[in-house]
Amino acid sequence: MPNPRQATHPTSIRQRLLRLAPYFVHQKWVWALAIGATLVAALTEPLIPALFQPLLDNGFAENQLPLWSIPLAVIGLFTVRGLAHFVAQYALARITNDGMEKLRGDLFAKLVRADVSLFSRQSASALSNTVVYEVQIGASQLVSALIGLSRDGFTLLALVGYLMWLNWQLTLVVFTVAPGLSWIMKVLSRRLYSLTKESQKATDDLAYVVEENVLAHRMVRLHGAQAQQIGRFNALGQRLRRLALKSTAASAAMTPLTQIMSSIALSLVLVIALVQSREVGSGATVGGFVAFITAMLMLIAPIKRLADVANPITRGLAALERGLALMHDAPEETQGQHEVERVRGALEWQDITVQFNPEGDAALAHIDLSVRPGETVALVGASGAGKSTLIQLLPRFLNPSSGQVLLDGVPLPMWQLGSLRRQLAMVSQDVVMLNDSLAVNVSLGQTPDREKVRQCLEAANLWPHVQTLAQGIDTDLGHNANQLSGGQRQRLAIARALYKDAPILILDEATSALDNESERLVQEALQKLMQGRTTLIVAHRLSTIEHADRVIVMERGRIVEQGTATELLARGGAYSRLRQRGDGADTAQTRQPS
Repeated sequence: MPNPRQATHPTSIRQRLLRLAPYFVHQKWVWALAIGATLVAALTEPLIPALFQPLLDNGFAENQLPLWSIPLAVIGLFTVRGLAHFVAQYALARITNDGMEKLRGDLFAKLVRADVSLFSRQSASALSNTVVYEVQIGASQLVSALIGLSRDGFTLLALVGYLMWLNWQLTLVVFTVAPGLSWIMKVLSRRLYSLTKESQKATDDLAYVVEENVLAHRMVRLHGAQAQQIGRFNALGQRLRRLALKSTAASAAMTPLTQIMSSIALSLVLVIALVQSREVGSGATVGGFVAFITAMLMLIAPIKRLADVANPITRGLAALERGLALMHDAPEETQGQHEVERVRGALEWQDITVQFNPEGDAALAHIDLSVRPGETVALVGASGAGKSTLIQLLPRFLNPSSGQVLLDGVPLPMWQLGSLRRQLAMVSQDVVMLNDSLAVNVSLGQTPDREKVRQCLEAANLWPHVQTLAQGIDTDLGHNANQLSGGQRQRLAIARALYKDAPILILDEATSALDNESERLVQEALQKLMQGRTTLIVAHRLSTIEHADRVIVMERGRIVEQGTATELLARGGAYSRLRQRGDGADTAQTRQPS
């Protein structure tokens, strides 16, 4: 599987957060609400231990505290605290989910406009995992971490401020553990980040094996390769398990290490406080001591959560950064500005060479070919001759290594891509349909016109079958229209091409793998589709090109013959040899029922 190129990430968490900032900072009033509510909630934390001092010193010792004030203070304090927590959590969730929606939308828009080379470098499972799951998981973990970080950070500051006010000497003792805590969090955070990146790659590899086996389920069963594939899956699963355990160990180590450091500080504080209480005139009271110890113990919970927050922040950042890496790794297709409503259909390949591997043979070598408007040209030859490569140059799914392709005399790079691709319709052997209604699939890229959809289905010889469907053209086709037979899916692709009404038609082995009855229906539909259009036919089955105005014979990326089928047979050259060998003959085809 092609490995996605890993982007270089800043080492600082702050720098990495700043890369994501454009997606999360645009709602300033929500940020203000979140920060304000979090600050109010944090300020209520030291008020809890602060209640103990007057309660113990005045209420129990001197009996001077009004009884009605106790429930009023406690209920009021927790009401304010609860409302502030709710507002802060909702506001931060709003910020993060809005940012997640924007990031995911930008990722998908980038994906559908990306240069097609991206799809040869990354698998479908890796791309879908990044756009859907990584962004979701990353944003969810990040919002949880940000809520905790803001709440506990402000709480920690409020409690420390209260402790300083009560007894600054004892508070300074608490700070002695800060360097140790900082070092622990820094080391374990780096470890977690590294393990998270490895886990993402391992997850992609595992998803890719599942994707391969779903797509190739017939081939796996035919060759009895189930045990081999199970072993492959289990090996990757074990690698993912090992990484998960390592991540858990790194994450779990933070809590006990943090608690040990906190216990050291607590021990020192207790000893020093007892020493101070024995000094005459120190002013220490039972209420003040209980308030200090309570506030100090309340520090442990936010410190513990702040230690744990490195784990979701690290994982969330790693997941979201992967989305940013995809944005960087998916440059949009280059294009020009030329556009017309409808072309005449003149095509020309000028000295075209396509070289995929610099050390291997060229897929196409110095091809020169012209096609007149309205002409039907068939491309024939053995597999690997370069027929499909030649065709893929037209919509710019491939770009030539040298030479240029012209449409109506204009080089393809000068065309605006939308305008260029509007001029092309394709019907191929591998029909791809979306999980949507039949009408949407026929009118793909356009607003469905129900009457036009019906006319196209009639012309494609598929209307009788559509009339048997309970919802007619509104029927959902499911995954790649698998409820339809091979012949029906092929005719549906023809209906789509008819609806597009493009002046240039590409038929890439459009009738292969069909039985005789399906082929007859498809050929009838194709004859209607080809009328008045420049048509290029890529065919292995030589019986499908009898209506072509010209036949181009290709071998090893070169044109070796061209002319009418009758002329080429009379010459006794490459075309004649193809006929004699039966290359692409009907008997060599796998049939599908209609």
